[in-house]
Amino acid sequence: MGMNTMDARALQKAFLSGAKGLEAKKEWINELNVFPVPDGDTGTNMTMTIMSAAREVSALENPTMETLARAISSGSLRGARGNSGVILSQLFRGFTKEIKTVDVITTTTLANAFVRGTETAYKAVMKPKEGTILTVAKGMADKAVELVSETEDIIEFTQKIIEHGDYVLSQTPEMLPILKQAGVVDSGGEGLMQVMKGALDGLMGKEIDLSIEGAAAPEHREAPISVDTSNLDTANIRFGYCTEFIVNLEKNYDGQEEESFKGFLESIGDSIVLVSDDEVVKVHVHTNDPGLAIQRALTYGSLSKIKIDNMREEHNERLIKDAEKLAARQKQEREAARAAEEEAAAERKEYGFIAVSMGDGFREIFLGLGADYLIEGGQTMNPSTEDMLNAIDQVNADTIYILPNNSNIILAAEQASRLAEGKRVVVIPSRTVPQGITAIINFTPDLSVEENIENMTEEMKKVKTGQITYAVRHTMIEDKEIQEGDIMGLGDQGILAVGQSVEITALETLRNMLDEESELVSVYYGQDISQEDAERFLEKVRAVCSGCEVEMNSGGQPIYYYLISVE
Repeated sequence: MGMNTMDARALQKAFLSGAKGLEAKKEWINELNVFPVPDGDTGTNMTMTIMSAAREVSALENPTMETLARAISSGSLRGARGNSGVILSQLFRGFTKEIKTVDVITTTTLANAFVRGTETAYKAVMKPKEGTILTVAKGMADKAVELVSETEDIIEFTQKIIEHGDYVLSQTPEMLPILKQAGVVDSGGEGLMQVMKGALDGLMGKEIDLSIEGAAAPEHREAPISVDTSNLDTANIRFGYCTEFIVNLEKNYDGQEEESFKGFLESIGDSIVLVSDDEVVKVHVHTNDPGLAIQRALTYGSLSKIKIDNMREEHNERLIKDAEKLAARQKQEREAARAAEEEAAAERKEYGFIAVSMGDGFREIFLGLGADYLIEGGQTMNPSTEDMLNAIDQVNADTIYILPNNSNIILAAEQASRLAEGKRVVVIPSRTVPQGITAIINFTPDLSVEENIENMTEEMKKVKTGQITYAVRHTMIEDKEIQEGDIMGLGDQGILAVGQSVEITALETLRNMLDEESELVSVYYGQDISQEDAERFLEKVRAVCSGCEVEMNSGGQPIYYYLISVE
């Protein structure tokens, strides 16, 4: 059966199905990480990005193309995490700009939307690299344009685009040698293909659970045995005792007896719930004489879980508690309003800093250097654009500098800087935490924003970073064979050392970072390293670089045993 047009309801189902398709494969996509480190998070980032949009899409009861486009674009933009998530959000942003003004979608609409989405995503990346999700998206967009003249059937059109997308994805190792050496395809491209395949399943009517956790949906309740009486006025409570119990059936209780029992309960009360099976009957009734209900029930068997509450008394207690809560809430609101007034009256700062880091030690370091707001995140936990925007709201300054401190967070920070209102937001593209520390140290209040951007950026370029972690799978990278569980030293441009010992590998990594111009070595030990082990390692570091100043700090970071910087 062909499909020549797609309305908003069909697109809603396809999008939610695509989100579910990606979510189902996220762990597999995480494992496509080139470097076998325990922070492969492409699948997680893309899933969290699309699920942010899916929650808004799922909440639309009667979607139009315009409301659907707004939900997809806004939800994905604010929920974008990591480079792959930001690129995915930009693909959606361009796509929705094309569809929001139409009533139904045709293959021509889809082709134009694919092209616009790809163009938008390419513009968002300062230096687009082929062999990535961008390449896969462009390949599908080009194929879509080609197919417009061949078919008007959206199903056939989508199937052929997916087929070509899989082919382009299979070629990514030929475009990026590091993918070929690692024996994987691009993880972001694979994530995009899972979205497309899930969307096709939705279009074809496959049975898929489209429920989205956290979506605003009508609350579903099982038939309750207890009834909410919180809104009852005691003056209008006709029957004062909420009576509940279970009858363990021992005598005949057929349909006729059930109707008779229900009729009796109706004669002595209201709010009746009667649920029965072959062995028990659950009873709930509001009555002024619980004993009558109990006596009648005893004719059918023994009773258990008897509960009788005086609703008038409970309601009076609730009124008192509600009054206390209201007074407390009003006091809290007055205090919040006063605090907001004081904050508004406070002198707005000329500049402020937001830094991203993980670990109590790094938190204290950044706060000590003047950071105003710390976003917890980094490897395995990339903050979203929404997290960045919330942080920006918390800093009362004209100009706010963001230090992402991770190459996979820079795009989300830049996206937040474009969405922020009322403040100038500057992203200093620190790719590691040591770079971020150097950047904030080299900030000079007397310089202009432009001069500080240049100065901080130039100074952090002088920082080399080594990260000591463990391998999660076997692979071959840069002619180095790596086994699962090996200790690796990762440098700014690749792997510097591989071994079985944390200390030995870390020292080899350091030696490969040092040169004649090296002056300062800073070591930050992680949460899995004791202070005693760190102090012992410090002495070995001093022996390796006797001509440099050496300092040791607790970073408290997870996953990485040591972070080493050389300046």
